[in-house]
Amino acid sequence: MEKIIKTSKRLRFRQATAADVDYIMKVEYLPENAKYVIPYTREIHMMTLDTPGAIHLIIETNDDTHEKVGFLMIAGLDNPSKEIEWTRIILNVKGKGYGHETLKMLKSWAFDDLKFHRAWLDCKDHNARALHVYESEGLIREGLIRETILTDGIYENLVILGILDREYFAEKPSF
Repeated sequence: MEKIIKTSKRLRFRQATAADVDYIMKVEYLPENAKYVIPYTREIHMMTLDTPGAIHLIIETNDDTHEKVGFLMIAGLDNPSKEIEWTRIILNVKGKGYGHETLKMLKSWAFDDLKFHRAWLDCKDHNARALHVYESEGLIREGLIRETILTDGIYENLVILGILDREYFAEKPSF
């Protein structure tokens, strides 16, 4: 039975299952995505599909085709401080506004549905496209962790971005 977590006009979040891991691996390892994340092994994805406090979600079109357009990894669902982490936001269909719509849905799910206080993520500082989407959707740069990831012999920086519930509700989207 499919477990639908959140829907909008064009998209829906569906809880991922073991049958989705091939898709998750494919999308994560696409060259245009892999350079912005530390790709996980199949075993790690299988172990973290639905662990306490964390979940994998498939982003699909909300029509008859249910085309997969990306996936999410969410952590902190059991955080007593009501802080949720958007660990992975990876889309394989780009240029259609799905990134913005996904962020709107994530904010609504975190703050309207789950009643969280804070949501946050990290992003490599050279991922200009993602940083643009995150900041245009109201996430605030909170910090920079310098040279924290070693990728192919090069140290990379991570930007920490976050949004508080009051910031979300001050400019709550309608969709």
